[in-house]
Amino acid sequence: MIPQDEAYQGLVSNIEFNMINITFPDGATRQYEAGVTANQIALSISEGLARNILAAEVDGQVIDVSRPILADTTIKLLTWNDPEGKATFWHSSAHLMAEALEVLYPGTKFGIGPAIEMGFYYDVDFGDRQFSSDDFERIENKMLELAKTKSEYVRKSISKAEAVDYFTEKGDEYKLDLIKDLQDGSITFYTQGNFTDLCRGPHIPHTGFIKAVKLMNVAGAYWRGDETRKQLTRIYGVTFSKQSELTDYLQLLEEAKRRDHRKLGKELELFTFSEKVGLGLPLWLPKGTALREKLIHFLQRAQVKSGYEQVATPHIGHKNLYITSGHYEKYGADSFQPIKTPQEGEEFFLKPMNCPHHCEIYKSKPRSYKDLPVRYAEFGTVYRYEQSGELHGLTRVRGFTQDDAHLFCRPDQVKEEFKKVIDLVLYVFNALGFEDYTAQVSLRDPDNKAKYIGSDENWHLAEMAIIEAANEKNMSTIVEYGEAAFYGPKLDFMVKDALGRKWQLGTIQVDYNLPERFELDYTGSDNMKHRPVMIHRAPFGSLERFIAVLIEHCAGQFPLWLAPEQFIILPISDKYEDYAKKVLESINNADIRGLIDSRDEKIGRKIRDAEVKKIPYMLIIGEKEMSEGLISVRRHGKGDIGSMAIGEFKDQLIKEITV
Repeated sequence: MIPQDEAYQGLVSNIEFNMINITFPDGATRQYEAGVTANQIALSISEGLARNILAAEVDGQVIDVSRPILADTTIKLLTWNDPEGKATFWHSSAHLMAEALEVLYPGTKFGIGPAIEMGFYYDVDFGDRQFSSDDFERIENKMLELAKTKSEYVRKSISKAEAVDYFTEKGDEYKLDLIKDLQDGSITFYTQGNFTDLCRGPHIPHTGFIKAVKLMNVAGAYWRGDETRKQLTRIYGVTFSKQSELTDYLQLLEEAKRRDHRKLGKELELFTFSEKVGLGLPLWLPKGTALREKLIHFLQRAQVKSGYEQVATPHIGHKNLYITSGHYEKYGADSFQPIKTPQEGEEFFLKPMNCPHHCEIYKSKPRSYKDLPVRYAEFGTVYRYEQSGELHGLTRVRGFTQDDAHLFCRPDQVKEEFKKVIDLVLYVFNALGFEDYTAQVSLRDPDNKAKYIGSDENWHLAEMAIIEAANEKNMSTIVEYGEAAFYGPKLDFMVKDALGRKWQLGTIQVDYNLPERFELDYTGSDNMKHRPVMIHRAPFGSLERFIAVLIEHCAGQFPLWLAPEQFIILPISDKYEDYAKKVLESINNADIRGLIDSRDEKIGRKIRDAEVKKIPYMLIIGEKEMSEGLISVRRHGKGDIGSMAIGEFKDQLIKEITV
């Protein structure tokens, strides 16, 4: 059926149905009559596809499957398997929730209701009514009841005056506020059942696709993020096309709670926070510090082999340093307040980035083309002011340590150096069990170049260097516009953890701009001055965030070489203490870390406690072990391995911890 949209109906009725070319993602082309819809195209391919299509991407724009296509175009038919399909499904679910709320709570007013990474939310004004999660079940039931009516999502273009009249009559000041910013001729309403909303769409064909509903939580949200305006009720939810998918998702959430790095960090005594020290400033406990140090030494060894030199820079920098780099212009308003000195007009900032400092190190002496590439590495702690509501464990903090390095090279060296950095990042991922990752080529937003510094020529050179290097390494890549750093494009590594969640870990950036801003140079073979190119790279990204992801990925069961405590000796009674000490002395060395549980507890309790602490190996010692010079070995999560000689166990450990 062609179109509920009146503007399109007018167009369609006046065109002669000529043939148009529709090109699919695989490059195949089919011909259809002008005015064909995505739904009709799907049906021409298979009935199964037509049953599952949620929306369509036409020339890069996601639209309803019922909208007519009037000219040659490219098309991607979107289902639940596509991110854009899920987003359309969840945005439509937000409208369904709003319809249920309007039925259950007449007079409710609505703000915005977008899809989010996992589900949707809607900001709601209930007036004087009290609302809590106790109301969720009632709303869920109403949503499912309305979904079963299979009400179509009907799109209608409407004039600005009509839109104002409609929401004035409803008394919805939030929609009227949104309409103020819209251009006449660009406004659309969507209606399903008895609910009409201001919305640009797109939406799924009808509510019947929604089969499972779960409202997740409720929070407060100021209208338009303005603390001076009314606080609305933000209701979060998630929906699926099958009940089994919701069940799986809720089980995944429970597993995520079990793996939460904040919970495990406390249980494993890795880190803590103190309000007296300051929000978002982690305190690393001895075991967590041991974990950090192992990661640092691991990467430092790899860097030495790759020709990096270690440097160290201060925690603060003069304001002029960040004016030169461009960081002050881009981020000054969001940084910590400046540190003022007794000298009039002198200001310093907590270091938000290490790169300006490294530029000054490079500039500290003359360079020749024979000296390049120069590779500086630093585990440098930086500081950025994050809103308190955005802080989250180790993944969003105000002070964090970057495994930062900056390479200064000749233009002819850029691609080769970039490929070597890719190898280093993949070496890190493989050593830590991150096997599922995608490389994202993050480019400048071509429609908003004001966000970036530098010339178009330099941006083109930098972007091409990244794309060519990734291609030559046979990497599977995706391209995202608008995700570049303000000074250059980058290759970001999107890693999937054990629960299938995506994290951005590791980044490599090509930068032609900071060398210009800092007037860096080297003397070429022609005895003339030339500008080096800068490569920024951080395989971990930040130690804090990387460790948080690692904790959740392995549920606190770290690879043996990384575990803060690799084994624990459990004497059955205190009369075996001396033998336990001899065992510890025989095994311990710089790379092997163990301890003795000397508590006056039964062996069963000691084993349970060691399991909770996720210590990889338990060495149980009693009369038999002492008399025969052996140890009884137990593996975390697997149980007894059996008795073995001390030397045999030590050799096994050394072999297992070799990275």
